[in-house]
Amino acid sequence: MIKALCAAFPHTLPILTGFLFLGISCGIYMTGSGFPFWYPILSSVFVFAGSMEFVLVSLLLGAFDPLSAIMMTLMINARHLFYGISMLEKYRGMGKCKPYLIFGLCDETFSINCVTDIPKGINKKYFMLFTTLLDQSYWVIGSTLGGIVGSVLAFELKGIEFVMTAMFIVIFIEQWKKHKNHVCEIAGLIISVVCLLVFGSSDFIIPSMTAILVFLSAVPKLTERGEDKA
Repeated sequence: MIKALCAAFPHTLPILTGFLFLGISCGIYMTGSGFPFWYPILSSVFVFAGSMEFVLVSLLLGAFDPLSAIMMTLMINARHLFYGISMLEKYRGMGKCKPYLIFGLCDETFSINCVTDIPKGINKKYFMLFTTLLDQSYWVIGSTLGGIVGSVLAFELKGIEFVMTAMFIVIFIEQWKKHKNHVCEIAGLIISVVCLLVFGSSDFIIPSMTAILVFLSAVPKLTERGEDKA
């Protein structure tokens, strides 16, 4: 298990940077909205839904409307349906770890567990478990710090949400440098841009994810990675 933890940790370092900043901002936002410091802690442990945790503040402060809350959550996190489908084979045979792997699946964990070539001699189940656990722990630590600090001080956090975008750019560049075949990356960019132009910035995520999934399923030979670069 220790070997799996040591193997997983370096892959999560970009997530560490992004999640700490975003978790801190989420904690400060919650406490600044009138919630006690332990609210962001509980949210990061039991909800762990990234941007949805920011929306959660307005839902908790607004009128009781469970149907609206369900629809809002589905709209924001619907992309996870596609992540889950693509991870069915990856998570097969995970035993008791599987429920937590499903719960802890976020964009960043998906990026690592989906494409990382696990080193020989490292247990696949524990590698994926520690990747998921580490990613969530970064968010929990950030939210905890933000909740504590936010209950004492006030900050201007305009623009800090770009941290998440920057983190995805880093992950994309790492994958580009790692593989010789860039069909997946190029296809993802083209499909996303086309869907952005057609559906607009607020509605392009689900169509683009659907189109990418169809593309990757329809032409598996074309998207084979081949040998990694040394």
